[in-house]
Amino acid sequence: MAGVQTAVALREQGFAGPLTVLGAEPHPPYDRPPLSKAVLLGKADGSAFEVDFEALGVELRLGCEAVSLRPDDHEVDTLTGPVPYDLLVIATGADPVTLPGSLGVPGVHLLRTLDDARRLRPVLDAQSDVVVVGAGWIGAEFTTAAREAGCPVTVVEAADRPLAGTMPAEIAVPMAAWYAEGGAELITGAQVASVEPGAVLLADGRRLPADAVVVGIGARPTTCWLAGSGVRLGDDGSITADEHLRTSVPDVYAVGDCASFPSRRYAARLLVHHWDNALQGPRAVAAHITGGTPAPYDPVPYFWSEQFGRFVQYVGHHADADEMIWRGDPATPSWSVCWLRGGALVALLAVGRPRDLAQGRKLVETGAALDPVRAADPAVPLKSAVRTP
Repeated sequence: MAGVQTAVALREQGFAGPLTVLGAEPHPPYDRPPLSKAVLLGKADGSAFEVDFEALGVELRLGCEAVSLRPDDHEVDTLTGPVPYDLLVIATGADPVTLPGSLGVPGVHLLRTLDDARRLRPVLDAQSDVVVVGAGWIGAEFTTAAREAGCPVTVVEAADRPLAGTMPAEIAVPMAAWYAEGGAELITGAQVASVEPGAVLLADGRRLPADAVVVGIGARPTTCWLAGSGVRLGDDGSITADEHLRTSVPDVYAVGDCASFPSRRYAARLLVHHWDNALQGPRAVAAHITGGTPAPYDPVPYFWSEQFGRFVQYVGHHADADEMIWRGDPATPSWSVCWLRGGALVALLAVGRPRDLAQGRKLVETGAALDPVRAADPAVPLKSAVRTP
């Protein structure tokens, strides 16, 4: 996504020089959200971007994996030989974290690539017994698809609730009920001791039958290939880009899941593993490359998830909020939550309330202050809860 959008944005913004896109996979560039939905369920065979690379004058090299970077020579080493560059944009994304001891065990799957989704499709077609390790966003989305296909599903989560790394307990606890509602068993506070063919063994001695095991325990930026290049990485493995998404090495930029950036809005360095960031970042890089004077890259993060018959949307960054306001009952199909800092809206989670999200996104961008009483009334439009000076 980020690599393709960089090439498209460069052409749209007037870049006329040669453009080459390197891709490790053999497939034409594709969109990832459908992998856990339509592709997985066999409703679509792929999700290739509708981009005419030839018409754009973009050379597309598939099956060409980058293995090292030599900035002094302005070359990227690949498995098929060196590729020279004048300017380089790194958009290598992130790799899923693997479950220790599971590599090479038959029936263990990840869900990140088109090939992953295609390998999992027969599992769903056979209505196999599935154990999902991890109750995060991808775990919930896969569980939803597997249950739609008729698979018995057990979800194992090491934390005491789903989404423990991203959502506070007040939010995650009501969402845990969605698993049972969807016909899946959720086991929290459980550590996986080992995986063997046909079963998952838990640390407490339980043995869970499993024709297939799907691991969804997070992702880490694909940056190991940059070792020794001089490109500075953070503790999380991300490329520490600056406010214009430039790396520590001249003539090298980084976008998407592999790069973190400083946010003045949130006074923090953000690593955003979501589709919208892979769309917005390339536009900022293209503007900088083509000689414009773009503002520092400081987007309001946004993502969505479709799970258990619900459309979940989130905008902003709630880590340093000092007030949380419910809009509606989380036991109902539609509700939302606002996070405020100093009275200003900094983040919003909307479940089945797209109008809240649309209005909330604009209010987060402008830093609007809300009246807590009016904001807590789900019948009051969010834009009508803004405090007047």
